[in-house]
Amino acid sequence: MTITDAATDEANTPAGAPRAPRWRATKTYPEPPEGWTGASKLESFIDAMIDLGLTGQVFGEHGIGKTSTFVSHIADAYEDTALVYVPAANLTPDDLLINAPVRDPHSDELVLRQLIMDQLRPGRRFVLLIDDSLQAGDTIQSQLMQVACNWTLGEHDLRELGCIGVFLSDNEALAETSARRSDPAVLDRMATLRVTASDTAWRVKLAAKNPRLDLKPYYRVWASQTPEVRRLLSPRTLEHLLECAREGLPLLWGLPLLNGERLALRDAPGKDKDGRDGGKAGADRTHEILGRLAAALSEGGVAGANADVPVPDPVRRVVRAALRNRWAVLVQGPPGCGKTEIVKQLVREELNADPLYFSLPVTNVEDLCAPLPTEAGTLDNLMAAPFAAAGPKAIVWDEYNRPKDKAAFARLMEITQEWSLAGKPIRELRAQIALQNPPYHLGRKMLVARNNIAQASRFTVSLDITPEDIPANEWLISTYGSVAETFLEWWKNDIDDEGRGWITKRTLERMIKLHGRGVPMELGKMYLGDGEYAPVPLGDLESRLASRPVTGLSELAADPQGWAERLRVAGAESAEGNDATDTVHRVLANAEVSQLRRHVDVVALMLLHLPPRLKATYMIGAAEEAQRFWIDAFRRMQELASEDGRS
Repeated sequence: MTITDAATDEANTPAGAPRAPRWRATKTYPEPPEGWTGASKLESFIDAMIDLGLTGQVFGEHGIGKTSTFVSHIADAYEDTALVYVPAANLTPDDLLINAPVRDPHSDELVLRQLIMDQLRPGRRFVLLIDDSLQAGDTIQSQLMQVACNWTLGEHDLRELGCIGVFLSDNEALAETSARRSDPAVLDRMATLRVTASDTAWRVKLAAKNPRLDLKPYYRVWASQTPEVRRLLSPRTLEHLLECAREGLPLLWGLPLLNGERLALRDAPGKDKDGRDGGKAGADRTHEILGRLAAALSEGGVAGANADVPVPDPVRRVVRAALRNRWAVLVQGPPGCGKTEIVKQLVREELNADPLYFSLPVTNVEDLCAPLPTEAGTLDNLMAAPFAAAGPKAIVWDEYNRPKDKAAFARLMEITQEWSLAGKPIRELRAQIALQNPPYHLGRKMLVARNNIAQASRFTVSLDITPEDIPANEWLISTYGSVAETFLEWWKNDIDDEGRGWITKRTLERMIKLHGRGVPMELGKMYLGDGEYAPVPLGDLESRLASRPVTGLSELAADPQGWAERLRVAGAESAEGNDATDTVHRVLANAEVSQLRRHVDVVALMLLHLPPRLKATYMIGAAEEAQRFWIDAFRRMQELASEDGRS
């Protein structure tokens, strides 16, 4: 439940009357678009309902700007009027109304009174918007029926409290709701409008948020798509793609992850052979459409917009962008790859404070907030202490798709959508990062919950990562030293991709600890039951730990001139080199930056004698820190070449 203040720049506006619309020029729309009347269809409906004193019901697809239209229109058009936003799906039965003992001011005795939520007493005129109204539980539906029919709640008359409008909104698709409003006693009390993206002012509003960009080419590409693609590519998702482009991130990351899979942009299924719906769905056009949208954004002034160009060190890029831009982002990756630790570390580095950490499997509703009667005779929600603390903060929602119960997840949806808790904005909240596992890993089903597109599309960025995207190797080396280097050499070179899937970085750390205590490392692998462990043999690792001769960066550093001579000979034999060339290349490509920096002169000497085709590979797709190292290494290589020439 959120209260939004309205702008107050016209003191003579009659009570309850909307102010005249004002036009703000942008690069997209220097002049009002053709057919612009100053109000969208939804805005006109809002004005009519307020003027007539009727309850308004609004249905429409997710992400088309229903809620944002209420927020902006009430602020722009109504003076000294608040929007009280109540997300019904997040309510518990005691949030709106509760019976509590209150001292009667006349008799000084305790009496039982009905206390109404504090947000419904804003102290001035207000418009009440009950969002996700079909997703509330049965008890809440009964309470909302009284609000919708009579503008009352219990013994309280909302009109006397300053209410000038009541609206209910939702997407009535059964894929996103479990109920339909069918009681004639309720339906006969309201006017209903079904809206599409064409009925809201999302184009004008998005242009106003980006006044220096020309978004007309972007809008044209969207408008040229089929109705099904436009439905999937909702205005909310279009805004997320734009945000990604502005930060130099692939547009693909702005598409939501629906039940663990990236949303595919396809045309609607056609007819089957009998002429019924349910034929084969259209081809996946995701990359084609995103490519056209990226080109349109580049034309409109977003430099470097790309559909799906690989980005090095993606988790760091996304988390830092989230903290800069006040985003909610989702990071999905396999268990044990280090997602949680790197996100916590980044938040500490950027905010100089620990994140507010919540693990969803053990988070209760009461851990976030709880209703509490106040001395003023209202019902307030007491916010958990971490949310109310001073200073910038970021929230980490761990195991996001493993909620303990639906009530806790409902509370979470208010925070991720509105950045508020029980109607109170969370002060200085800079970012929200949700972490989850995919539905399947290593051929096994994970015990995770399903989501729908309305829930999935709340995140500005939805990132799907692999273990290689997390720089956990450096952390292992800095924490456990040379023994970690040996374990990583084994992990990179001696096992295949499937083996690396079973041996996560968490498993590696556990095995390093067991090895240090002389406990069999087999016990550190995943136990699959019936005496069976993860199917990854440890013979090569045991040999490495027993000092079997291997070639790594330390071995190159022990005999740099010898290896340089091998490379000279290889280069003389063939422009492609030989086995020595491949060995040195593998060592350099697999080494961590900290290891490379310790031996920068050795690396530069090897670069001097490697084929050009291999040298070029070290910079491609490298993270920023690695790129800096290779620039330094190539500079040092040139110095060695000059010294060679002088001698």
